[in-house]
Amino acid sequence: MATEQSPAPAGLQAHGIPSPVPGKRAWIVLGMLCFVYVLNFLDRQLLAILSKPIQDSLHFSDGQLGLIGGFYFAVFYTFISIPVGYLADKTSRSKVLALACAVWSAATMSCGLAANYLQFAIARMTVGFGEAGGVPPSYAIISDYFPPGRRGLALGIYNVGPGIGAALGVAFGATIAAAFSWRDAFIVLGGVGLLAAFAVLAIVREPPRGGLDPVSTRTAKKSSFKETFVMFFSRKSLVLAALGAGVTQLITYGMGNFAVLFLMREKGMTLQDVAVWYALVALFGMTVSMVVTGRLVDHFARRSKAAYALLPAISLIIAIPLYIGFVWAPSWSMSCLFLVFTMFFNYFYLSSTVTLVQQEVRPDQRVMSGALLLLVMNFLGLGLGPTYVGEASDFFHAWSPDHSLQLSLYTCVVFYVVAIVIFLKLAGVLRRESRETGVKAA
Repeated sequence: MATEQSPAPAGLQAHGIPSPVPGKRAWIVLGMLCFVYVLNFLDRQLLAILSKPIQDSLHFSDGQLGLIGGFYFAVFYTFISIPVGYLADKTSRSKVLALACAVWSAATMSCGLAANYLQFAIARMTVGFGEAGGVPPSYAIISDYFPPGRRGLALGIYNVGPGIGAALGVAFGATIAAAFSWRDAFIVLGGVGLLAAFAVLAIVREPPRGGLDPVSTRTAKKSSFKETFVMFFSRKSLVLAALGAGVTQLITYGMGNFAVLFLMREKGMTLQDVAVWYALVALFGMTVSMVVTGRLVDHFARRSKAAYALLPAISLIIAIPLYIGFVWAPSWSMSCLFLVFTMFFNYFYLSSTVTLVQQEVRPDQRVMSGALLLLVMNFLGLGLGPTYVGEASDFFHAWSPDHSLQLSLYTCVVFYVVAIVIFLKLAGVLRRESRETGVKAA
């Protein structure tokens, strides 16, 4: 039996009867998927966390670090997610997830064995290849275990994975690196991921596709790649949501991939300080944001679809002065204080955007639509964010060798402005769609 809950009859759903309460199995699966996402993001963030000792050992420049953590990784991560998403829509999503987890974990271990730039770059690109199969199938599995009206919270809980992953990556990665070496951190944490891949096969049962959705949204026909692709990019709301998330990720990934290096090199933080204090910053800043956003999305989206866009727009407006404070602060302790609140408001976009896309497409298009969302937002954010910050730091090095990263990070403020404009535009589109379909708008 795939799930412990049964969908409410179509007539009840149509008349606004509350959605069924998720059963125990749904929460166990959500916990397992969240754990895998923790490992996904942990493995992805090890490069950023251990960038200083890696630089000292392999002599990478900021620009080279940015390319490995940004463009090289993102090319595989974003574009492989399309065929992986298509495969998952046609086969078993849980098995695709387990295989992906095994691939990225083995590749993470390979990073610890790399002896030069080329070997490290290839290993990181393989991590991206594996991680492409992690998030889209999970989004769709969660949407088939949790009914409409409860998905915002479920996806919000799932999206605490990056915060917990970043925190554990900092805590364990920095501790292992400080006690032994940065290579051991990659090998040990990659090995944990291999064990998790087997756990996915044992715990995550494949749920019926669309089993908790209104009958009117279900279809016996399976959408082709072309149909889903055309549907996604012909819907202005979905395109704007992906672009808004992508530009926001220019900040989150650009800052995130260089924050530890910035704090250590320009603010005087030590690896032991990082293992404790930066871990706490990531844990509270990101995870609390995800849970709060999930609650807010479920609450306000019932009144207006525009909430999917207004929540991230307002949060980014609040985040701008906090981000400037993080970059400006004269000590690492003050920077970390600003960074906690910066992260909290930076991540409102994620649960809002993911919930909107999963809610607005048919059940048979969810994995593929999630993959297309990730393609746009991660190619922009993950691909260009770290690459831009690293290259800008190399550029500013000629004028200010001691504060080149600080100058580079200041320039990211412009991305806040662009993202806010896009989300406000999305709010207008969602209001218009609501009027056209008869759904109550703000």
